[in-house]
Amino acid sequence: MTLEEFTTECRTELQTRRDGEGIYKSVNGERLPISDSYFEQMVIDCANSKWNDQQFGYIEARQKAYGSTGSQLDMQYWDGVNSTTLWADHIAKVKSDNPKPA
Repeated sequence: MTLEEFTTECRTELQTRRDGEGIYKSVNGERLPISDSYFEQMVIDCANSKWNDQQFGYIEARQKAYGSTGSQLDMQYWDGVNSTTLWADHIAKVKSDNPKPA
């Protein structure tokens, strides 16, 4: 999705909440309705967050899935001893399961 599409999606989601249960901010323990400019900033922040997750979320997902450096080195060692490709297969699967966005 584009940033503009995320902005439209966030505006719809947030407006639904604003019209329903309401969106408030807390000032000195008091619940106050938000201003239109505060709402617009919420829309911008939401859209930017979703866009960043789309564009860069794969990096964190890959880092978690790769495993530790020690585990990867161990795989490489045993691949060399056993003439296998477990490490390369593991890396290829992580990349295919967490593709870089186009």
